[in-house]
Amino acid sequence: MTLADTIFALATAPGRAGVAIFRISGPSAGEALTAVSERSALPPPRRTIRCRMVDPATGIALDDGLSVWFPGPASFTGEDVAELHVHGGRATADAIATALSALPGLRPAEPGEFSKRAFLAGKIDLTEAEAIADLIDADTDAQRRQALAQLGGGLSQRLEAWRAKLIDILAHTEAWIDFPDEDLPADVETAARAGIYELESDISAFLDDNRRGERLRDGLQVAILGAPNVGKSSLLNALAARDAAIVSDIAGTTRDVIEVHLDLGGWPVTLADTAGLRDAGDLVEREGVKRALGRAVDADLCLVLFDATALPDQASRKLLDRSNAVAVVTKTDLKGGLDPNDLGFDTLLVSAKTGDGLPKLLSYVEEVAVDLMDSSGMSSPLTRVRHRTALAECLDALARASAVGQPELAAEDLRLAARAIGRVTGHVDIDDLLDVIFSDFCIGK
Repeated sequence: MTLADTIFALATAPGRAGVAIFRISGPSAGEALTAVSERSALPPPRRTIRCRMVDPATGIALDDGLSVWFPGPASFTGEDVAELHVHGGRATADAIATALSALPGLRPAEPGEFSKRAFLAGKIDLTEAEAIADLIDADTDAQRRQALAQLGGGLSQRLEAWRAKLIDILAHTEAWIDFPDEDLPADVETAARAGIYELESDISAFLDDNRRGERLRDGLQVAILGAPNVGKSSLLNALAARDAAIVSDIAGTTRDVIEVHLDLGGWPVTLADTAGLRDAGDLVEREGVKRALGRAVDADLCLVLFDATALPDQASRKLLDRSNAVAVVTKTDLKGGLDPNDLGFDTLLVSAKTGDGLPKLLSYVEEVAVDLMDSSGMSSPLTRVRHRTALAECLDALARASAVGQPELAAEDLRLAARAIGRVTGHVDIDDLLDVIFSDFCIGK
């Protein structure tokens, strides 16, 4: 990859659609636009112009569409950028892509390369680049709002304010080191330590957020657990309103984890149907039980199911000791021998067959989702593990700086703290992160 290249990509989803948009960025973007649109001069900047698009090699007409010209640096990438708005048929898109590929100096863009160029040009920082990917991937309104707030610079502004304060404290500390005999204010050391303590408090409180932003980005993880044939797959299908899992009277039908994604009042929820908990006989089912127990450990909420027509099994009862577990009694449309009061826990009663109790169960899951993911009282929470890891490193460095007596050692830890924050926004030490971050983007963004 080199910035000397001019890149292009279909910026809209492939397939049949009303409109498809090609984006071109780089030093040859203007030449490509005039060549494909059969124009002798570039159109006025940032104005949509109707144009006839042709194959530069043959002159054969490809489409009748629109073009837009964004001369750098006033563009998303900071480079010269052109867009071709064409009809969204697959044949038209393929023809335009083939024509662009044949132009000298042009090549197809790699995933995330437009956003990467925007970052390298200083148009956006890393948190804003990540917010673009999150906005594209958002499935619910809550996810959209969170990504949009981060794209607006909410998280960046907070981090940069902390970094600026750190640099100011470091400057005073180094002045104290370099000019010990000068007539410096007597309270330089006191002010520096007070500033460190204030930063420690602010960052520590910010990290103590119960991972709300990360949970919202990834979705609430709900594991459906229980013995074989207690109705786990039936409940999953009923909540999903479709046949997502195979339902059978044969015990051990579910061997792997089956996931269904729901939007509950704007909150993203992933339901995971798991293998029945029992002493499995064959190797495959044992692996399924192992995965089920693993989901119980990783889940934000465990729905532990009990069959209303049978006595509760001990393996499932043990799961109720978890603070994030709730008992769900299934098959309540059948007469059985299980008294929910015998479980010793609060229970939710449902019937996947009749639908009784399902609205109450969904309301309960939504309440848990709001409790764990609502960050309306926070300003742009952390959304990725790398953000949290870097801030934790910053906090450790600040703790060391406040504990040492020598200003030279404190200054070194303050530098480490500032660098840790800088890695989140992309100011320092990020070359090894770029490929990892932008490889998750879709092509054309």
